[in-house]
Amino acid sequence: MNTVNNKTGWKQRILHEFVSYWIIVLYLAIFFGVFTTYRRLLLAHHQIDYAEYGISVIRALVLAKVVLVAETLRLGRGFEDKPLVVPTLYKTLLFTICMALFSVAEELVRGFIHGKGVAAAADEVMSQLHLEWLARALVVFFAFIPFFMVRELGRVLGKGAIARIFFQRRSAIEAGCDPKLKRQEGNAG
Repeated sequence: MNTVNNKTGWKQRILHEFVSYWIIVLYLAIFFGVFTTYRRLLLAHHQIDYAEYGISVIRALVLAKVVLVAETLRLGRGFEDKPLVVPTLYKTLLFTICMALFSVAEELVRGFIHGKGVAAAADEVMSQLHLEWLARALVVFFAFIPFFMVRELGRVLGKGAIARIFFQRRSAIEAGCDPKLKRQEGNAG
């Protein structure tokens, strides 16, 4: 009987990880796609072609895995007993740094693909560490704030609470509420 529970537990965990991964991929792909569109439109004003949508999807796929692995390793868990703003901003900063490191690795790989040696690829990465990278880091940082804010709220409110709040009718949510909460809300209004 314990074997059946273990199999069910593993199946549920795999399903949960799969769904979590694709939710993160979707958020990041939309974000990187919008950012790529912004860059494309900005550069089009100067008659420069720019269309790296494939790279945006690859970044989203890889970074979603980075987020899940970091969460599995319990990175950023030291501040979970603090007010939600602290773990939200800490994780935002931590994953922005992870994104920056991934961008450096991406540029190195891109250099190798284009036939540059280790020194030439590293030199090109170092030459690009300027205001564009700072701007990219700022955009990623502020894009991660709502992402980690929602994840932290979900952690505090409990499994599935955010989904219920966003995707169920208010009457259904209120019907499942604690009667004390309903009375307190009624007395407050």
